[in-house]
Amino acid sequence: MTGRLRRPTGLRGRLVVTFILVAVTASALVAGIGYQLVRRALLDRAENSATADVRDVLERISLPVGTSDLLWPPSVITDRDLEDLVDSLGGPDRQVILEYGDQERLSAGSSLGLTDVPAEFRRVATTRLVRQRMLIHDQPWLLIGTQVHRLTGSGAVRPTGMTVYVFLSLREEEGVLVRLRIALAQAGGITLAIALTVALVSARSVLLPVRRLGEAARALGAGRLDTRLPVHGQDELARLTATFNDTASALEQTVSELRALEAMSRRFVADVSHELRTPLTAMTAVTDMLTEEADRLPPDAGKAVDLVVREINRLRILVENLIEASRLDSGTVVLSRDNVDIGVALADCLEIRAWTGRVRLDVPPGLSFSVDPRRFDVIVANLTGNALSHGAPPVTVSARTTAAGLEVRVRDRGKGIPRHALPHVFDRFFKVEAGRARGEGSGLGLAIAKANAELHGGTIEVRVVDPGTLFTVRIPWP
Repeated sequence: MTGRLRRPTGLRGRLVVTFILVAVTASALVAGIGYQLVRRALLDRAENSATADVRDVLERISLPVGTSDLLWPPSVITDRDLEDLVDSLGGPDRQVILEYGDQERLSAGSSLGLTDVPAEFRRVATTRLVRQRMLIHDQPWLLIGTQVHRLTGSGAVRPTGMTVYVFLSLREEEGVLVRLRIALAQAGGITLAIALTVALVSARSVLLPVRRLGEAARALGAGRLDTRLPVHGQDELARLTATFNDTASALEQTVSELRALEAMSRRFVADVSHELRTPLTAMTAVTDMLTEEADRLPPDAGKAVDLVVREINRLRILVENLIEASRLDSGTVVLSRDNVDIGVALADCLEIRAWTGRVRLDVPPGLSFSVDPRRFDVIVANLTGNALSHGAPPVTVSARTTAAGLEVRVRDRGKGIPRHALPHVFDRFFKVEAGRARGEGSGLGLAIAKANAELHGGTIEVRVVDPGTLFTVRIPWP
């Protein structure tokens, strides 16, 4: 649902929300408890004051009410007497109902009557003084009710039959409580604003070291191994920063050692490859002579010559590939792009290697693109040679331009590369079949082809088709 509120996922958001929730909860709890205490004290004081006033008035009345054995002699009570009693019980914000026998008297301007007195309240009021807060016509009232009792001549307390009900308006107290609620709400708003400000400042102060750690970690990931952070204080974040610095130092030392070892390894491979070039040149010249004389040699000697020629040729290819890989690893290779006729470049690549009759070309006439001719030749030669060596005819090389750039496809119709080997075909010295003959490549050709494609800013993809394997080279527009 788009309207549903999302939980904050960032650490900053969670800290701010948690801080505000704690502050608002504590503020609401304190305000609620304070409001209830004030409300109870205010209403209790109003009730006690009104009750004491009613009790005092009733104790001071001298009307001879009740039976003949009361202290006062029985006589007729006039309406004036009852009205005086109602007036003495009344006052501002008070309404009085006096019930005596079948007589009922109300205070002047009274809007309430006996119908507003609950039946249960009337029943209890005949036995003792009782009070109750209630809402009448949406207005708060305190109702006090009691029957007047008097001492008899024998000292017993007996009811007189006169019952009074006093309604005390609590509008003033309710107004005080309303103003109190408004003040507490305003205080809550101020508290919320203060809590939000403090939360943001606290979150910033807490998360600033974390943010710096994140930036430093990204710097390490980008290769800036000398990245360090200042350590302030001795809290958990300071210890974490110190641990980060120690880890970065150890990582820098380890990477430096690995780089040194890698440089030594590359230099060793390059040196060995260059040192092998001279004897290989001499050996190649000798094998050329032996090849010319192979037909006149005895059968066993001829087979030995063929074996030596194949192995020397394989060693020559391996050395050339090692030298090329060393150049690529050292980063000294410079791309020299030129606008090339792709069809002519592909045809020359096949013709130089005597593959013209074994590979079918599919290139639109006049297709030109900016590539490094030598690097492009290496890419096509390695992919085509791989298809001829490990695939099955017919092998097709096609090229076209797209909105993204140049696309060259090399496909054979063999049994295809096993799917589990697809992620590794561009790894150095990787061979799909462990039992493949030793003379079938060095395991560096596809890796070199991929590196040269990446020099152009492009990629090489491989996938299994039915039948065979399809390599796709994509080089973007310069």
